[in-house]
Amino acid sequence: MTKANPTFHRSLNLLDATALVMGSMIGSGIFIVSADIARTVGSPGWLLVVWGIAGILTVFAALSYGELAAMMPRAGGIYVYLREAYSPLFGFLYGWTLFLVIQCGTIAAVAMAFGKYFGVLIPWVSDKNVLVDFGLIKFNTTQLVAIASILLLTRINSRGVEQGKRVQNIFTLSKVFILLLFIGVGTAYAGHLPAKMWETAAWNGGHQTAIAGWALLVAVGTAMVGSLFSSDAWYNITFASDEVVNPKRNIPLSLFLGTLGVGILYLLINLVYICILPLQGIPDGTDVMARGIQFASEDRVATAAMQQILGQGAVLIMAAIVVVSTFGCNNGIILSGARVYYAMAKDGLFFKQAARLNERGVPAVGLWVQAGWCLVLCLSGSYSQLLDYIMMASILFFVLTILAVFVLRIKLPNAERPYKSFGYPVIPALYIVVCLVIEVILLIYKPDYTWPGVIIVLSGVPVYYLWKKS
Repeated sequence: MTKANPTFHRSLNLLDATALVMGSMIGSGIFIVSADIARTVGSPGWLLVVWGIAGILTVFAALSYGELAAMMPRAGGIYVYLREAYSPLFGFLYGWTLFLVIQCGTIAAVAMAFGKYFGVLIPWVSDKNVLVDFGLIKFNTTQLVAIASILLLTRINSRGVEQGKRVQNIFTLSKVFILLLFIGVGTAYAGHLPAKMWETAAWNGGHQTAIAGWALLVAVGTAMVGSLFSSDAWYNITFASDEVVNPKRNIPLSLFLGTLGVGILYLLINLVYICILPLQGIPDGTDVMARGIQFASEDRVATAAMQQILGQGAVLIMAAIVVVSTFGCNNGIILSGARVYYAMAKDGLFFKQAARLNERGVPAVGLWVQAGWCLVLCLSGSYSQLLDYIMMASILFFVLTILAVFVLRIKLPNAERPYKSFGYPVIPALYIVVCLVIEVILLIYKPDYTWPGVIIVLSGVPVYYLWKKS
């Protein structure tokens, strides 16, 4: 009697799916990137606008992705949507870029942030503690911890989706509780500030030379890199569509609930920042108030805010919070990514072994191949460099995926659509226009990191045809 081939296990209910959406989004960005945004836009009001736009865009995208997810609830998610809307080449370019930059780059960036904050708790873990010096590449203890976290999470997820979702639920619920506690403590502290001080801190303090017109648009557009990165990875649930219970209902609903929830949390957290800290500061300020949001030590805005309330003990508390947050974030991203490589391998566009499920019903080979490339990225670049590469490529495929809603409405008018994109065609079209404006601004004003992202996408064209011939 032959043993049946392993299949995916439909183990993710609505709570699990929403936890995967939210947990994959909440990493280290919300605790760090507001400093860079504040330096770019120069006022608390525009800081909130940047986060607000990112939240709205993310929810708009989720509402449109929901139509595609309900229409084609298959492993691979976006890869499948692009393949069906355009051609296998477009699907491959997404999978190629996902592997090289988007998914693995995010995993590496978040893992490095995990290692960096772990070092606050255990000083032995430090960029300065070099274990091996290869000349151009130095292997330090921060990288060691980052790599160890990737290997551990890959091991957990190779043992079944049930194991992965258990870790995801625990860490997502913990993160949401911690963020709500952070907001509560910050709000209570801000409530005791004099009214005039609160208003100044929130809206008027920290203004630099006023910017307007095109300069303002450029500032907001470039600042969006940080807020969009912090709001990224919400679509990972679509990769695991074959493992979701009642996917035609639960995937669209989890996308909406998850992105909306995180968007609200992020906006409230930034309100706490500007209520507690002045926006403008000086790089060599002697305390957190002198450095402000703009020059918080190592961009750790959340730590600076809590330090103002709780004193020096906040440094260790916030470090522990970010360690929990980044670990849970990477679990969701690692779990999901291998499902795309599985779908590609099924089409003959990735390593054949990645098309196999192990005895626990997960694409273990894809998980370990993903881990291998993530380790290379951990050794090759910094958090900020990876951030810029990731967002250029991500926004490009956001546009193509939302456009696929229009294409498939024409190409497959009679296909079953259990859920239809909210606000179609206005909201999807508006999303596309805004993203294209951001892309143009990034290409012009951040060419060192954005043009390489475009080149990486285009490099997949010859690879696709070579792979097809092999």
